[in-house]
Amino acid sequence: MSHEAWGHLAGAVTVVLMLTFVGIWVWAWRRRHREVFRRMAGLPMEDAADPTADDDAGEQR
Repeated sequence: MSHEAWGHLAGAVTVVLMLTFVGIWVWAWRRRHREVFRRMAGLPMEDAADPTADDDAGEQR
């Protein structure tokens, strides 16, 4: 391959990656995903279902 062909290949890969990024970004910001993402964002703040499950999680033995 000549150096010119490598430039075209690199340009095509860049365009494909950019379109993939924009596609994922649009998918993530769709209105129907808002409620699911809001619930997932709150998961770390929720209490554990079993309060005794994590009593010794930070202890080393």
